[in-house]
Order: sequence, then C-alpha cells, then structure tokens
Amino acid sequence: MVQLLVLALAAVFIAPGCQSYDELVAKNEACNQKWADLEANLQRRADLIPQLVATVKGAAKYEESTLTKITQARAEATSIKLSAEDLSDPAKVNAFMAAQEKLSSGALSRLLIANENYPKLQASSNYTDLMKQLEGTENRILRAREEYNKAVGLYNTELGKIKGSAVNKATGKPFQPRVYFSASPAAQTAPAVSF
Repeated sequence: MVQLLVLALAAVFIAPGCQSYDELVAKNEACNQKWADLEANLQRRADLIPQLVATVKGAAKYEESTLTKITQARAEATSIKLSAEDLSDPAKVNAFMAAQEKLSSGALSRLLIANENYPKLQASSNYTDLMKQLEGTENRILRAREEYNKAVGLYNTELGKIKGSAVNKATGKPFQPRVYFSASPAAQTAPAVSF
C-alpha cells in the first residue's frame, strides 16, 4: 500500500514536469519551423532578384551601377547563415538582420528610384510582373518575421514560467531563450520621399 502511495505521489509530481518539458520541446520546434519559413522567404527573394536584375539590364543598360549594388547586397545578405543554435546568440542574429536590412533599405530603394526616373522600365511587362513578385515576397518576409517573433514570444514565455524554468533547470538547461527578429536602428526612421 505504501509503495502504491509513493508511486501515486511520484506520478502527481512527474506528470506535470513531463508535460511542461513537452511544451518546451514543441514551442522550441515551432521557433525552428518559423525560422525555416522565414529563411525560405528570404531565399525566394534571393532567387527573384537575379531575375529582376536580368530583366532590368535588358531594358535599361544605363542603370548598371544600381543593379550591381543590388547584386552585391543580395550576395552579402545571402552569405550569412544561421543555425537553430545561433538563434540564441544576439550578435549572430543582429549580423544576419543587418545584412537583410542593407538589402531591403539600400539596394532595393535605389531600384525603386530607378523605376520612377526611367519610364521605359515601367513599360516592360516582365519588369512590372517581377516588381509585383518582389513586393509580394517582401510582404511574405514581413509575415514570416511576425510569425517567427510570435513563436519566440510563446517559447520565451513558456521558458520563463515557473514550471518551464524548473523543468529546464532539472534537465540541465537544454533550452535557451530565443532572440526576436527586430528592425535595425536605421529602419526606425521613415525614408524621405521627394519628387
């Protein structure tokens, strides 16, 4: 009878710990999945830009320097890779975000200015279609960033709760807080638009 009572008490205390551990595993994996979704959208952008560059080069040879800068920014943005373990390292995440921001705010904004200054570019249906795809891709990236940050919030909250923290300590701290994807300081100021 005493053994049965000991087993029952052990089950009462162990079961919630197992459930909390399972929740941490699930939320950690959700962060990994959302990060993979974000990377897939970044890859889509990286694949789309060379097509856009090729189309614009064919339609407007006089805008070569802008296109070269876009290509260089794309190469730099895609050269930085992050693993799941790197997502807990603010320095690595910040370097990744800075490269992505450089592509979005610098090179792509120059392309949009070229679009305003050279109407021949706008007349090309291929160019117009690719610009729409690029805009759609940027929107997908935004949504993927939001979904990743939402998953990180749920995970970090679970990790910070008493039960999650206790289970993490009891299992040797295999779970580390994740870093949110945040905008660079330059993105905090709206770009000036002048005609």
